[in-house]
Amino acid sequence: MFEKLPLLLFSVILAIFGLRGCLAAYSYTTQWINVPVDHFSFANNDTFKLRYLKNDSFAFEPDSAVILFYAGNEGDIELFAQNTGFMWDAVADHSNRLNAELIFAEHRYYGQSLPYGNKSYNSAKELGYLSSEQALADFASLLQEINPGNRRPVVAIGGSYGGMLAAWFRMKYPHMVLGAIAASAPVLQFRNITPCGVYNRILTSVFSTAYSNECSDNIRKSWAVLRSQSETDAGRALITRKFHLCANLTKHEDIGDLIDYLNDMYSNLAMANYPYPADFLAPLPAYPVREFCWRLKGKNLNDTQLVESLAEAVSVYSNYTNKVKCLDVKTSTTEALGTRGWDFQSCTEMVMPMCSDGDKDMFEPEQWDFKKYSDDCFKKFGVRPRSEFEMITRYGGYQIDSATNIVFSNGLLDPWSGAGVLRTPNNRIKIVIIPEGAHHIDLRAKNDKDPQSVRAARQIHINTIKEWLSQN
Repeated sequence: MFEKLPLLLFSVILAIFGLRGCLAAYSYTTQWINVPVDHFSFANNDTFKLRYLKNDSFAFEPDSAVILFYAGNEGDIELFAQNTGFMWDAVADHSNRLNAELIFAEHRYYGQSLPYGNKSYNSAKELGYLSSEQALADFASLLQEINPGNRRPVVAIGGSYGGMLAAWFRMKYPHMVLGAIAASAPVLQFRNITPCGVYNRILTSVFSTAYSNECSDNIRKSWAVLRSQSETDAGRALITRKFHLCANLTKHEDIGDLIDYLNDMYSNLAMANYPYPADFLAPLPAYPVREFCWRLKGKNLNDTQLVESLAEAVSVYSNYTNKVKCLDVKTSTTEALGTRGWDFQSCTEMVMPMCSDGDKDMFEPEQWDFKKYSDDCFKKFGVRPRSEFEMITRYGGYQIDSATNIVFSNGLLDPWSGAGVLRTPNNRIKIVIIPEGAHHIDLRAKNDKDPQSVRAARQIHINTIKEWLSQN
């Protein structure tokens, strides 16, 4: 299996389903700016149009309004604008007295911001300008255009990879960015900082505690059962029938696609484990991990019972509305959200070691092997990551003592939290821990079902922004 990272979409991870349901929720104008394809050399003078979204209706004093700047991550920027309810709620609540303009900047090579149009993904020659540093330079060029002379304060906001970008934007361009709210930002998921097995251990804990530990135990057992069943015609027929697969399993190797799908699904369920129904990657119920695990309970299940229970549990993610005719494990709902681009970034700069041991976690044992990872990248894109340590060199890793005016928030139900900044290196960086929080739930719109810790986190964000503005 190609060792891809779980998508860090606002993500991770956002869904087309969510876009359809909330396009009318918030309003903005779509604008464009010309930016260089390559900010760091004079060998390529090509430019392209970068898309950004703007709403200035909350700026009651436009000349002094703070710019709340969403640092777009790996997907269509409209998805993030429609799903970052915190920003809209913050300015719409008159008690906050935030004189603000909202800007949502699209990340190059995602959405409609394609440097070489439909040829942008043709080869590494065109795709090679996709990087976090180039994206940050795009954001800086945009600010230079809409905020000449840095006349107005700017606060960067982002979740997941966008949270990483928001924090790095403040670190790299402190003269342009007053502060940053970095939600669920795994800035420490790099070699020799966060152990490679932490993500999967936290993920396992989420499934162990959602209903009972029988859930994670049965998931751990399921890998061998699925592979064993796939060895026979009867077993393959059973799996095809129970999972309602769109394509029949005809040979043993076909089981690999279902196993890849399940690995991704477990991450997505945990990241979208919100206390209310959400159209996130797919229509999901409140606390979807609990709903999943309730269907996968039971000890000493035989192979057939385990396949049946697992298939029923998977339907919570794949077909909760009962409107999907069959399960296509080869088609990801996140394809339009930047899967190809993120895979490329994972092969060049975002090398985040992942591993599992099958003992402390619920997954098949798989060691981190940088050489294999590099070889797989070369087969897929014709490129190799230069080093496992490149991002640490660029952004500092855990050595961020000189950074200031950043809020790092992490939900402890989020598997990415293990690579978040959980301890402050100085008194100018704030840490917000959300015990009941899934992936950047604090950036989502307020909901009556929000736990108190989530509401408190959002208030800390607002109070901190106001504090920064008062000191500016």
